[in-house]
Amino acid sequence: MITINMNHVAKNYGFNPVIKDVSFEIKSGQRTAIVGRNGGGKTSLFKMMMGEVTPDKGTVSIRRGATIGHLEQNPLLLENDMNVEDVLNTSFVETKQILEKLMAATTDANQLTKTLNDYARMQEQFLLMGGYEVIEQIKHMVSIFHLKELLKQSFNTLSGGQKTKVKLAATLLKKPDILLLDEPTNHLDIQTLERLEVFLSRYHGTVVIISHDCYFLDRVVSKTIILDSGKCETFYGNYPFSLKEKERLLLLAFESYKTQQKKIEAMKAAIKLFREWGAKGDNEIFFKKAKELEKRLEKMELIENPQSGKPKLNLQLSGSRTGSDVLTIEDFSLIVGHQRLFDEASTQIYAKEKVCLMGDNGTGKTSLVLAAIGKNLDFDGKIKLNPSVKIGYIPQEIRFEDNKETVLDAFRREYSCTEGEARNILAKYYFFRDDVFKRASTLSGGEKVLLKLAVLVKKEVNFLILDELTNHIDIETRETLEEALLVYSGTLLFISHDRDFINKVAKKLIHIQNKKLLTYNGQYTEYKKFMQDDKDKNLK
Repeated sequence: MITINMNHVAKNYGFNPVIKDVSFEIKSGQRTAIVGRNGGGKTSLFKMMMGEVTPDKGTVSIRRGATIGHLEQNPLLLENDMNVEDVLNTSFVETKQILEKLMAATTDANQLTKTLNDYARMQEQFLLMGGYEVIEQIKHMVSIFHLKELLKQSFNTLSGGQKTKVKLAATLLKKPDILLLDEPTNHLDIQTLERLEVFLSRYHGTVVIISHDCYFLDRVVSKTIILDSGKCETFYGNYPFSLKEKERLLLLAFESYKTQQKKIEAMKAAIKLFREWGAKGDNEIFFKKAKELEKRLEKMELIENPQSGKPKLNLQLSGSRTGSDVLTIEDFSLIVGHQRLFDEASTQIYAKEKVCLMGDNGTGKTSLVLAAIGKNLDFDGKIKLNPSVKIGYIPQEIRFEDNKETVLDAFRREYSCTEGEARNILAKYYFFRDDVFKRASTLSGGEKVLLKLAVLVKKEVNFLILDELTNHIDIETRETLEEALLVYSGTLLFISHDRDFINKVAKKLIHIQNKKLLTYNGQYTEYKKFMQDDKDKNLK
């Protein structure tokens, strides 16, 4: 049964045609990924499915009676601040309302017969809605997402990852027929990601996911819709299969394009020749032949060049030499609020190492980075940076000094150059023409990352620190970043939960466990096997 159907949908924002012609269908029970570049219209498709945005052309159809649950990309603050337990309970607000009506009805002694009938009817409805299972369902979600310690905390004071976990749990508790997840892996730690993968693989409803996390998509989806240049292609397989198939079709399309171009050039040459012969011999027959070819040329359905899209980002990071000991952390202890995050933790990062800082949500990864770069001095122990270090830092949430400054202003504030030079540089990072006059504060997460990278490339920093950078960038940009980081001559320290990215880039892992810093020299897959083997030994 078809649950979602989009038929020749188009959507413009101002004079910008984001979605040009999109058609696809998603059947009940399918787990589907929608992937594509930042700003390509993926979230707009979700909003159309929810009825929040109306297409300019085409139709969007949702199966009648189907309920929709939606996880937004960045959970917003709640207007009426609630603790986590209240947020989870809102998933059963209808059930609670039934119970309240039931209690109110049973106090009316003058209408006993009607009260008993209402009681029976409401009890049946309550049971159908799983009323007596509410507590157990909430307990189950609390266990899956490790929310027990957060239940009494204010939702608005939680970290990005913690907010995502709570909102995700609340959405899943509703058991909607259609589950729309917009970047659900952003900010989630690896342990939670693995649990979510298992949950979604067993989910009975229809699941549609927007994500740039290849590792996650490989394990969850069985259908992939690739959105590109306002149009889409559907592939019945996971993301790696879809990429290979798209590349195969792209090569075939390019061969067809080249064949047609050769034919067009041959026809144009023949038209020119016929006209020359007609003029020399004053022969009308040659002019008629030229005219016939021109008509055939006009009627020909032209094949677009499939490789004429957005130019690939050319990212080249370089850094000057440093001393061998880049960062030394000894007996580091840190308390935030009433929680002790670190207790006499120690580690060392050496020149040219590519290191991933790992740990569950709330264990203090960002707090440690801020202490290392001198933005948090309220700790015990010792942190020493090599004097030759020139830090380039991109935080998890990128903000600008002045909300009114343009992209051009923000770039030139950090890198002194002429306007012309700045515009040439910014164009390489997809800020074309009037894009440089956009307010920097209004850019998407991916655009902010590109702007920061443009600055860091020109500054030639030798110690690059990235806090969950891959949350904001599309798969194509992430692959370009991977390539640049692998050949980066400086030292790299990054926080990430993207297992594919970690495995490709990191050659050393520092894992926060039990308030300590555990160091492992090797890739993520090796470390995971090492940890599993160690766990198996302890179980024996």
